[in-house]
Amino acid sequence: MKRFLIISAFLCLCTVSFAQTDSLSTRYAPLDSLLNEFYGTLKFETSETKCHEADYLIGMCQDSLTRQHVALNIFDHYRDSKVMGDESVSIYLYDNWFRNGKVKFDGDLAELDAEVFVKFNRFCQLDSTAVPVTLFKPCGGKAEIPVKGHTSVLFFYDTHCSKCLLETAVLPDVLNDVDFPLTFYAVYTGTDKASWKQYRRKKLRISNRNVRLVHLWDPELESSYQLYYGVFGTPRMYLVDPEGTIIGRRLEVENLKMLLPAAGAIQATYDRFYK
Repeated sequence: MKRFLIISAFLCLCTVSFAQTDSLSTRYAPLDSLLNEFYGTLKFETSETKCHEADYLIGMCQDSLTRQHVALNIFDHYRDSKVMGDESVSIYLYDNWFRNGKVKFDGDLAELDAEVFVKFNRFCQLDSTAVPVTLFKPCGGKAEIPVKGHTSVLFFYDTHCSKCLLETAVLPDVLNDVDFPLTFYAVYTGTDKASWKQYRRKKLRISNRNVRLVHLWDPELESSYQLYYGVFGTPRMYLVDPEGTIIGRRLEVENLKMLLPAAGAIQATYDRFYK
């Protein structure tokens, strides 16, 4: 009912004639307030529902300027959302409203920023299949990750990234409690071989036999892992189930800790059916 009332009010505001002397911020302030309420009613809905509702709201707008404002507001909200998986809504809007020219971005820089966001998030969405990439081991051998049949964590880090080092310090406490087979891929994104060697020896040590720690890197960037896993900054962490589906994206250690029990249950079910 609340969502219906918000939509009704939204429709009324979209058809109101505003004075030409109104600034854009003044003109759209009531509309933005309704949009914020609307996001709250959708917070726990699926991404598919959010996409459908966004389509409906944008389509309700009668003039191009209001349609642009609403579409950009929704795009920005879900791009910056803290709810895991919401980024897919922004990608959907880009594909279905912006890329085809139905709605324009507010300038070339805004359009370029959106293009970069979509490019580096398209392949690593929640519930999508993790793209296999071939990386290099410390000894020079190759390894394709993730491996189907195994639950895995992909942790992309840099030895000069302070947040990466903070997460590295608390990761062992979480991983040492894992009670099912898990492969942890620690992927170094830099090129400093000496720094990487020191990290492997002193920074990340896991004593749990259930967890297989694999150190990898790709100093020549041959694998395009940055594109497939959105690594335009560090750290980046993903949780992938044994079917190869991404079930956690852009995680922090605390998020990983919360998801691991569910991942263990998925692995147990997979083992019963396929092993």
